[in-house]
Amino acid sequence: MELKLLKNIVACCFVQGAHQLPCSFSASSLPLTEENIGSKQKDDAVSGDSIRHKFLTFYASRGHKVLPSSSLVPDDPTVLLTIAGMLQFKPIFLGKVPREVPCATTAQKCIRTNDVENVGRTTRHQTFFEMLGNFSFGDYFKKEAIKWAWELSTIEFGLPADRLWVSVYKDDDEAFAIWSDEVGIPVMRIKKLGDEDNFWTSGVTGPCGPCSEIYYDFHPERGYEDADLGDDTRFIEFYNLVFMQYNKKDDGSLEPLKQKNIDTGLGLERLARILQKVPNNYETDLIYPIIKKASELANVSYVVADDQTKMNLKIIGDHMRAVVYLISDGVVPSNIGRGYVVRRLIRRVVRTGRLLGIKGDGLGNPEGAFLPAIAEKVVELSSLIDPDVKNRAPRIFEELKREELRFVQTLERGEKLLEEKLADALSSAEKNQTVPCLSGEDVFLLYDTFGYPVEITKEVAEERGVSFDINGFDTEMEKQRRQSQAAHNTVKLAMGNGADIAENVSDTEFIGYDSLYAKAVVESLVVNGDPATLASEGSNVEVLLNRTPFYAESGGQIGDHGFLFIQDGEDQPKAVVEIIDVQKSLGNKFVHKGTVREGFVEVGKEVEAAVDVKLRQRAKVHHTATHLLQAALKKVIGSETSQAGSLVAFDRLRFDFNFHRPLLDSELAEIEGLINGWIENATLLQTKVMPLADAKQAGAIAMFGEKYGEEVRVVEVPGVSMELCGGTHVHNTSEIRGFRIISEQGIASGVRRIEAVAGEAFIEYVTARDSFIKQLCSTLKVKPEEVTKRVENLLEELREAKNENSALRAKAAVYKASVIASKTLLVGNSKHFRVLVECLDDVDADSLKSAAEYLMETLPDPAAVILGSSPGENKVSLVAAFTPGIVDQGLQAGKFIGQIAKLCGGGGGGRPNFAQAGGKKPENLASALEKAQSELKRTSDSH
Repeated sequence: MELKLLKNIVACCFVQGAHQLPCSFSASSLPLTEENIGSKQKDDAVSGDSIRHKFLTFYASRGHKVLPSSSLVPDDPTVLLTIAGMLQFKPIFLGKVPREVPCATTAQKCIRTNDVENVGRTTRHQTFFEMLGNFSFGDYFKKEAIKWAWELSTIEFGLPADRLWVSVYKDDDEAFAIWSDEVGIPVMRIKKLGDEDNFWTSGVTGPCGPCSEIYYDFHPERGYEDADLGDDTRFIEFYNLVFMQYNKKDDGSLEPLKQKNIDTGLGLERLARILQKVPNNYETDLIYPIIKKASELANVSYVVADDQTKMNLKIIGDHMRAVVYLISDGVVPSNIGRGYVVRRLIRRVVRTGRLLGIKGDGLGNPEGAFLPAIAEKVVELSSLIDPDVKNRAPRIFEELKREELRFVQTLERGEKLLEEKLADALSSAEKNQTVPCLSGEDVFLLYDTFGYPVEITKEVAEERGVSFDINGFDTEMEKQRRQSQAAHNTVKLAMGNGADIAENVSDTEFIGYDSLYAKAVVESLVVNGDPATLASEGSNVEVLLNRTPFYAESGGQIGDHGFLFIQDGEDQPKAVVEIIDVQKSLGNKFVHKGTVREGFVEVGKEVEAAVDVKLRQRAKVHHTATHLLQAALKKVIGSETSQAGSLVAFDRLRFDFNFHRPLLDSELAEIEGLINGWIENATLLQTKVMPLADAKQAGAIAMFGEKYGEEVRVVEVPGVSMELCGGTHVHNTSEIRGFRIISEQGIASGVRRIEAVAGEAFIEYVTARDSFIKQLCSTLKVKPEEVTKRVENLLEELREAKNENSALRAKAAVYKASVIASKTLLVGNSKHFRVLVECLDDVDADSLKSAAEYLMETLPDPAAVILGSSPGENKVSLVAAFTPGIVDQGLQAGKFIGQIAKLCGGGGGGRPNFAQAGGKKPENLASALEKAQSELKRTSDSH
């Protein structure tokens, strides 16, 4: 498992510790210089890339299948991001899908952010890291896992055996004996630990087992007595072995699993730190080149920098790896979910860069973005981690540039807000004769919402003589941290009905590429959520067949609709099941969801499965049109654009793509023209199955979010498009008939969406639009080509009529104002404050404003005017106008009217001398105006 990464759920948390140079390094190493750090990294024998290669090769030579890293965006809905090497194997560990290989090894990209505040502060906390893992699916177990881990560590990587310590679960005598008797580790270097440290569980119930960890000792001179493996100034855990051998039952008891598994994790950056003899993970060749680039942009030397500067550079080095790989895997900055993780990390880098004094793009443009310059170094280092990153580099750079420049503007807004908060604090302190202080909530608001660094807030505040509530800020931070840790930060495993189904039902044979009809046997039934052997008329069912022509939803294409039939026979009556959805579950098992319309269905009976031919054709047309759309987009707006999601439905298609601006009308027209031209060319599609490596070499494009095996299906429109795709497609582009874009819009920062129709849906769309035009022509009594001009004329006439109407309403309101002016009250001790609070019935907001402006021009200073009205059902309009004499007394129209509007279920604001507000509770208007008048009287009496 992964170095305590998923403690209690998928492993344990990283141990925190201070940044300290081990004495074993300081005595024998050369003085720390930029050149020395670089020279350590140039040793190919201990480079990060060589460590990764040696690990994978070691296990490959022992029968393990080398599998690629899965995406940072996991298939598992219980997890926000990929935080463990075992995540892609979770269904196998649960017994929900059969193993394809007996054992495997991977170098998995991982992201964890629950300890983001510790990045740069400790020697080992990271947001992005690589987990090297070897996994056994019921093949080998403890003895092999332990012996291989030891052999790898001491022989392959050459770690001194007397520097290695081991922890085992307190009751795992078997593992203890293997380490001591067979491996030969002295018992004083084997620590027995309890449930919290060395027993891995997947949850309250489910797979679990003891684990064993290997630690490197930086300070063996401290001896064995009282040695604490949790002391990270001395030890670093780099390899964790989980022995998944039990199932934890509801009553807490443990029963042996039928299949015992091995799940391990070796931290690449941690082992690199040990082998490269550097004091922390950041100074390894995996991260330091990024830090060095940031140092150059900041015009500082990492080697001679103080601790604070080094910490800031480490934050940049770590976070830039995370954001580059996340964006490469399709995550774009936003305010929710994964997008928020990316946005938060980017903002941390921008804030930190500004603290270091980085200005501009490093190329002489002081207004430019510096993130792309650092990202270039991340991309340069990525080739052996994820070769797709280099291909996606232009999009990554553009996304980083756009997000950085946008955030810089946010930071500037934060500066203005800080000035307001400081002014309020000083004013409040003077009024209440207290010490000026910024609240913890305000400091956190600046930090979290506006990205304003706490260090800058403190510095600016101290210059102004204002302190801030650091305890209150820490409280707000802790609230956010708890929320972050609770949001999908663990992998949840559970044993349930799915495991039973997996044991009894084989994968579904899909024949739907070649046939829309098949005879099949009912393998399993689920009725209203529970396993069953029979489903009667009216039941909502999930049916698993041994073979099917129905396409299951994947690759953006929705599942087929159709029917399952049982004809009258000697031993069974007629039955009909309407299928309205098909999903893949438990690996490659097709779940047909629908309703029994007639008769009953029973496990083991034969059915005739028939797909709705017309709906399948609509899906095929839209799927092929989606491929053509992506090809056209790349031609028109640039090859760097890439897919960010899709939907292939019966009535339309939807395609999301990365792009930084709305498409022009001319570009949309060009895209439509290209696609309809390809349709007209009547090109035959070619479909092949080939090795994944060959497909990528041929230039095939992968679908966003899809996972691929070693053999892939390639769909090609010769000369136009080539994509990896398991969906259904037309045989000839002419079947698409026609293509029309119906909308183009932004759905997130840097992500656009096109919706379009093709085939029969295109015909329906055009027919409907033609009908609308005919009706419009009939109503306007013009020819189709004259509609636009006629509508423009009508709109101009309407605008003129509205303007005339508004002018008349404004005049009427001013007249009403002149009438009520005589109702002005003289208030205050000196009776020289003029207050006018009135309701003008149904006057609209603009006219109310005109009335207030008239009164301010006619009433002597100082005067305060509050007008209200109810211009419509559930509508309230309010306006406040204060002359300079009122404002000088400390009253502000915006704040005053905002409070009054709350009484009417609304709000508002504006300038100190003039403000408007609205509400939705006219029944409260009279009491709100009374409140306004009493407040104005009270204020005037105090002056």
